[in-house]
Amino acid sequence: MSTEQSGAATEPGAAPSSWRERRRAPQRKRKRKIRRRFILGGIGLLIAMVLTFVGVVYATTDVPRPDDIQTDQVSIVYFSDGTTEMARLGEENRTDVPLSQVPQHVREAVLSAENRSFYSDPGFSVTGIARAAWNNVSGGPTQGGSTITQQYVKNAYLSTEQTLTRKFKELILSVKIDQNYSKDQILEWYLNTIYFGRGAHGIEAAAETYFGKPVDQLTVEEGAVLAAGIASPALYDPEGHPEDAQDRWDFVLDGMVEEGWLEDSAREAMVYPAVLPRGPVSLNQTDGPEGLIIRQVQEELAREGIDESRIYSEGLRITTTINAGAQREAVTAATETLADQPGNLRTALVSISPTTGAVVAYYGGPSGTGFDYAQAYRQPGSSFKPYTLAAGLEQGIGVFARRDGSQPQTFPDREQPVRNSEGGECSNCSLKEAITRSLNTTFYGLALEVGPDNVADLAHRAGVRATDSDDEPTLERDGITGGAIGIGEYEVRPIDQASGFSTFANGGVHHEPFFVSTVTDQEGNVLYERAAGEETRAVSAEVANDVTFALEDVPAQGDDELADGREAAAKTGTAQLDDNDNKDAWMVGFVPSLVTAVWIGSDASEAIRTNEDRLIYGSGLPSEIWKAYMNAVLAGAAQAELPDEAQIEGDGGESSSGDSSSGSEEQTSSAPSTTTPPPTSAATTTTPPPATSSPPPTSTSPTTSTRTTRPTPTPPPSTQPPTPPPTTAAAGTSQPGG
Repeated sequence: MSTEQSGAATEPGAAPSSWRERRRAPQRKRKRKIRRRFILGGIGLLIAMVLTFVGVVYATTDVPRPDDIQTDQVSIVYFSDGTTEMARLGEENRTDVPLSQVPQHVREAVLSAENRSFYSDPGFSVTGIARAAWNNVSGGPTQGGSTITQQYVKNAYLSTEQTLTRKFKELILSVKIDQNYSKDQILEWYLNTIYFGRGAHGIEAAAETYFGKPVDQLTVEEGAVLAAGIASPALYDPEGHPEDAQDRWDFVLDGMVEEGWLEDSAREAMVYPAVLPRGPVSLNQTDGPEGLIIRQVQEELAREGIDESRIYSEGLRITTTINAGAQREAVTAATETLADQPGNLRTALVSISPTTGAVVAYYGGPSGTGFDYAQAYRQPGSSFKPYTLAAGLEQGIGVFARRDGSQPQTFPDREQPVRNSEGGECSNCSLKEAITRSLNTTFYGLALEVGPDNVADLAHRAGVRATDSDDEPTLERDGITGGAIGIGEYEVRPIDQASGFSTFANGGVHHEPFFVSTVTDQEGNVLYERAAGEETRAVSAEVANDVTFALEDVPAQGDDELADGREAAAKTGTAQLDDNDNKDAWMVGFVPSLVTAVWIGSDASEAIRTNEDRLIYGSGLPSEIWKAYMNAVLAGAAQAELPDEAQIEGDGGESSSGDSSSGSEEQTSSAPSTTTPPPTSAATTTTPPPATSSPPPTSTSPTTSTRTTRPTPTPPPSTQPPTPPPTTAAAGTSQPGG
């Protein structure tokens, strides 16, 4: 074979020049076919595996039910009328509403902003899913366009992570939810879960936050504002970004026109609506005086099995016993009376309906997050004497029984003598006059006469709490109750005094104080209901009658009579700090329909004086608060008469020609002298309560006493209460004033 022939044979496209080459050509073709088949088979297998995986995941993915989603909703606390809001409590500012409560134009505004094909799409966006997949592979941003169904799934069921896996789960759930629930159901769930900014979750909370009205009152323009902000609540907030908010609002309304949901002429006439300024989120705003009421509500419901976790998540509707008008007057009376007084003064007011035990008004201090002075244990002074009188009445000692009210007097369970406030004394006064003049010696002796433990027992029955917050017994010290209980040297709380006096006002029947009348869920199902506090017969009707009768002269004695000649029964009380100062002052009084206790003191055992450097007595600032509150709340109410005579005719003691009491025939049976009372119990004589080495002198009159040697106290820079103040002095270390 020539060289030319060999070269020609190897030219491209020429037939194989040898048998080897002719044999190799078919082999190469077969290999290429095999490779193509292998590749196609692998791709097919991969597709089959993916489809199988998707099918398995789809088949095994449970369709979530609405009940499976825990959407924390705000609970609303109302005043007693059931409509005036006191506070909103919750982890999130959210209130679910049915779709029927959302106006059609508000729904359409949301669809225009977020998903105009919502009612026709399969629950997901193909382009959005594809875009997310590509960006995930390429490293770009993973968020893509989502339907309302996808947004709902993401917010309700999935995390916020931007991954292909999360997007895949979103797709599966969206499809299944779309197939198992109606579009209206999905839209309702979406509107109740989406975040609208400013702490508002759901369309109802958003309507209240931005426009101060419920969603069913929103206009088209207002609905478009809320819809415009869904895409980015911060960037489309009209306060921070007015131009962007306006542009987005226009987009929403123009979309409504395009979809045929809004007439073009109506669109042209629309202007951007006024939006409320951004402010503190109203949720859990309990910094004012009502915050202390909320604290009592939560504690009461916890005892009834409705704990704080339910209150902050289940969207409960809690109606309290607090009357909005009465509460307003209580806050006004307390704050205005102390407005120009020294800054160390603190006050509390508790007002109760005696026929039910419902707390009508409650002021424990100006700070809802601070110390609650209505729960503070303080010496009640002479305001405790009605319990001593009631214990005597139970033993047949009538209100016209006469006892020695001279001073000073010594008693077997006390080292220092007992003195009367303001130098008052009466060697043989009736108990009615003695309680009106607030004679300490009379009631210290009476407590020993009837038994200090019996006085404590009666006070506990009437409403004074038997144990304190640490479950320690009250009205005793180291297991002993001495004669000092007769003049109020054992500590009680303002709410105790209001509760105890309510028993006298209610004919001897005691109702436990309570703050909550009803609790319902969002559908109105009653979860808890209470019309009255637990009822017990504490004392007889005759005892209650006579205690009330004995207290009727006190308001007139202290110039604390109510307006329009309204009859009232009351008792003042003052506890001394030392020789020259007082530390606690009280006024507790009632009409048949309302009982109110007022206390004034300080954060600790320190002097309480007016801005004129006058001593504060119960007949001073506390009585001013009591009188202002009672007159305001009772204005226009029908007047009810109090008892006009005593019903218990018992021991009358020794008469005295100088006695100024009147109103009953003289009682002549004898009674033991209070200067040498017989021991009545171990508590009376075995271990007396601690005593000071020398008694404090009598305090001077509250209307005239001043001290030029002591400058007017300088108010501290802040009146906010600190942490709970320490307990005041033990029984036996101070003496009460009137």
